[in-house]
Amino acid sequence: MKAETFDRFCSFLEQHSGILLSRDKQYLVETRLSRVARSQGHASVEALIETLLSRRDRVLARDVVDAMTTNETLWFRDGYPFAALEKKFFPEAAAAKKSTYRIWSAACSTGQEAFSISIIAEEQRVPFNLEIVGTDISEVVIEKARQGVFDDLSLGRGLSPERKRQFFVKTEHGWKVSPQISRRAQFRVGNLLELRPESRRYDLVFCRNVLIYFSRETKAKIIDRIADTLVPGGYLILGASESLTQLSDRFTPERLPTGGTAYRLKS
Repeated sequence: MKAETFDRFCSFLEQHSGILLSRDKQYLVETRLSRVARSQGHASVEALIETLLSRRDRVLARDVVDAMTTNETLWFRDGYPFAALEKKFFPEAAAAKKSTYRIWSAACSTGQEAFSISIIAEEQRVPFNLEIVGTDISEVVIEKARQGVFDDLSLGRGLSPERKRQFFVKTEHGWKVSPQISRRAQFRVGNLLELRPESRRYDLVFCRNVLIYFSRETKAKIIDRIADTLVPGGYLILGASESLTQLSDRFTPERLPTGGTAYRLKS
């Protein structure tokens, strides 16, 4: 692939998804787009990219962005944010006598994070209505999340056998999330670069292991928009290796009793 073609593709990808690729990632582009090139009848990935950049084709652009999105996920990832739901966030909401508590799972992939949150709520028998909204830029993974069906390999990544038996139903296509878990979660396509104000704000936002793919400027913009989606005093949880240092002064870091850090929106 010509260096010029690769550079133009990187600009396209950053503009449409925020993902920032360095020059040593050309192999990654070749690997991930080879299947799309074959399915579209192109002789090479470079030919696919030239077609992508020369015409407005929403379906092709969607397929390319889907292919370039990592979508790495597992159940109860990192542990401490879910322990914090049990030990801090849900008890505080109950003590405040909230009627509804809203959580946003940003870049939710196929839904494991959102369903993990709902499982904790079910186990804790929370005394309030819990609404979980999962969003992802990929239409493909959002459709999988809506279906809520997983194979044994997917369930084996972080889910205990006990929870599998209690909260999933065996079907001919795999293991389906039970209604008492799935009823709290809704999923929709959403691009973090295109956040819009919502009529109802969130109490807690999970945006984990996403910012690492963006430039510093894009990170700051996304964090600022996330802040606008939170209620005063609401919390943001990032990935274990991520922080808001030099990105935003709208949050106060708080050490969680279960380990890790949450960021509280200043009132």
